[in-house]
Amino acid sequence: MRIATTIFLTDETIAPVRLARELEQRGFAGLYLPEHTHIPVTRDTPYPAGGELPPEYGRTLDPFVALGQAAAVTEHLGLGTGITLIAQHDPIDLAKQIATLDHLSGGRFTLGLGFGWNVEEAADHGVTWSTRRELGRDRMALMRALWADEPTGYVGEFGSVRASHAHPKPVQEPRGPVSGPRTLIGGAAGPKLFAHIAEYADGWLPIGGRGLTESVPVLRAAWESAGRDPKQLQVVPYAVLPSAGKLAHYAELGIEEVVLQLPPAGEAEVLRTLDDYAQYL
Repeated sequence: MRIATTIFLTDETIAPVRLARELEQRGFAGLYLPEHTHIPVTRDTPYPAGGELPPEYGRTLDPFVALGQAAAVTEHLGLGTGITLIAQHDPIDLAKQIATLDHLSGGRFTLGLGFGWNVEEAADHGVTWSTRRELGRDRMALMRALWADEPTGYVGEFGSVRASHAHPKPVQEPRGPVSGPRTLIGGAAGPKLFAHIAEYADGWLPIGGRGLTESVPVLRAAWESAGRDPKQLQVVPYAVLPSAGKLAHYAELGIEEVVLQLPPAGEAEVLRTLDDYAQYL
């Protein structure tokens, strides 16, 4: 089982370059970074985990800039977002960022995407909350048009692009209906999410990794009903606080990668946590 990590990197935590080097030297499989552009002070949306929103949410580094630094000082470490708030991005700009990072890293990028929870943050980006999932699906289709080998246009419900010269291209080869980098969708289990995963992704990023005994068979059924190869489905539990029993259970479910949560802390605390997590490598 591959053991990757995630962390809220901020202006107060360990630096991306230092962390990436330590992860690769210690044998961890990857680094995934979350995204929040800003957190409005006036907010009616409750924090999904309950209680007060942790301060690191309003201090996160831009994941693509930070992962670019990580790519420059590593050779094998996987690089991913967990998650890119796809509805909040211009898809033409985002397609360029993703293709550039995948190109410069030699095909090491994983696009973890999701639809968010903070209504006020999304509204400041012009997102209508009720249509954010359909908007995200549309933006993925537009980006894949730009990633196509030949100039390809796209006209969708929410956006369009002319057939264009758009380089670099992502390094990774198409996988069934999926082109571009490995794509995993985050979110709570449900028929709508699972239909989207089966349509245009490589798998699921279930945050916390709970309830997988019941939900993974449902996802597999949706995946196979869409005509996808059962062997290609990837389920990657995300932001997991590990234990030997938990990881053994994931292995029994056929899971091949787990993303462990690191504290949003300074260098000393993060490195101590990596020392603790080394037992799972």
